[in-house]
Amino acid sequence: MKDNHTKWVACWGTATSISDRKECVYAKDITLRYPIPMCFDGSALRLRFSNLTGTEPVAITRVVIALEREGKRAVADTVLCFHGVEQLHMQPGQEVESDAAPLDVKSGDILQVSIYLGECTQMNAGTLVTGPLSGGSYTYGDYATAALLPAELTRATKWYYFLNTVDILTTEDKHALVCYGDSITAQSWPDYLAIRAREEGFGNVSVIRRAVCGTRILRQYSCIAYQAYGLKGETRFPIELNTAGADAVIIQHGINDIIHPVGLEVNPFRPWSDMPTLQDLCDGTLSLYVNHAHKLGLKAYAGTLLPIKGWRTYNDMRDQLRTAFNNWMRVCDAFDGVVDFDAAVRDSRDPLSFAPGFDSGDHLHPSEEAYKAMAAAVPESLLKFN
Repeated sequence: MKDNHTKWVACWGTATSISDRKECVYAKDITLRYPIPMCFDGSALRLRFSNLTGTEPVAITRVVIALEREGKRAVADTVLCFHGVEQLHMQPGQEVESDAAPLDVKSGDILQVSIYLGECTQMNAGTLVTGPLSGGSYTYGDYATAALLPAELTRATKWYYFLNTVDILTTEDKHALVCYGDSITAQSWPDYLAIRAREEGFGNVSVIRRAVCGTRILRQYSCIAYQAYGLKGETRFPIELNTAGADAVIIQHGINDIIHPVGLEVNPFRPWSDMPTLQDLCDGTLSLYVNHAHKLGLKAYAGTLLPIKGWRTYNDMRDQLRTAFNNWMRVCDAFDGVVDFDAAVRDSRDPLSFAPGFDSGDHLHPSEEAYKAMAAAVPESLLKFN
C-alpha cells in the first residue's frame, strides 16, 4: 500500500432495501456480476455486503473481484476474505465488511464484482437501480472466476443484491458526496452527476447513491405488495450515511409521502391518515436528516421535489403541499444549501408540469434528458467540496 494512500473513501454505493416479493425469492448455484467504475486511484479495496432487510441468514460462497483497464484484465482475480475466511455469513439485519484487498487501482478502471451463491439463499436484501453506469448480470452456475459469462446462461439485471459499498484506500484530498432519496435518485441523475464530475475534471469526488424506489420519510409498508418500497427515513438515513469519506449529502425525498395516500376505500394499505402536513414534512426532514447529518459532520443540502401534474393521484392539495415544502426548503437556514431540481426541470410556462421533453411519460419520473438537467443543477462547489 502506498504511503500517501491513508484515507478510506467510498467510491461506489447503493442502499439496501427489501427486494420485490415475487413468486421466487430464493436462488441457488448462481453468479451475480456487477461492473463498478472506479473514480479514484488507490492501493486497496474493501467491500461491504448487507443482509439488512433479510429475514434469514445468508451464506455467500465466494466473492471474486477483478480489475479491467482499457477493456483488458489488469489485475488477476482476487478472492475476498471476511475475517480471514472466504465464505461470508450474514445474519438477518447484519452488514459485513470484507478484509482489505491490496490492489493497484487506477481511476477509470472497472471493478468486476462476482458473487457466487452456492446454497439456497434468500434474495430479500436488494435494491433496484438504473442509469448509464448501473446494472449487472446473473448467470446460472459458478462463473465467479470466468473472464466472460456464458451468453446462453446469462441475463441482465437492474437489481443489486447484497453488495452495498465499495471503499478505496486513497489520498486525503478525496471525498464522497451522498445522493439520498427515492426512485428519482435510484434512477439516472447520480450517474450523470458522476459522469459530469469526470468530464469536468472534478477528480476528487465520488457520487454515492443511497436511494430506494417508493420509500417515504415518515412511514413504511408492512404488506408484501409494497415492502419493496423500503424502510422509512428514520431507519434508513443513519445506516446509509455510514459512508467512508463523506462530507456532504443531497437529500431529495418526500414526494411519496405526498402522492401515496388514497384512502382505505381505494387501497387498504394507503389510508388518508398517512398524508403528512407541511409541518410533518419539515419536522421530519430536520430531525431525521439535517440534524443527523450535522451531528456526523456532514453538510446537508436540500433537493427540491419535482413536478407531479398529471400523475395518477395528482390533485391541487398534493401539489400545494409539494410547492409549500419546496418553498420551505429554499429558505430554511438549517440546510447548508439548496439544489433546486424543481426549477431545473419544470416548464417555465406551466411550472406545475415538466418542461417539454423532460417527462418520462408517467408525469412523476423525469426523462433521461431531465436527469441530465438535474445533474447539471448541482452546484460546482459540491463537486470540489473539501
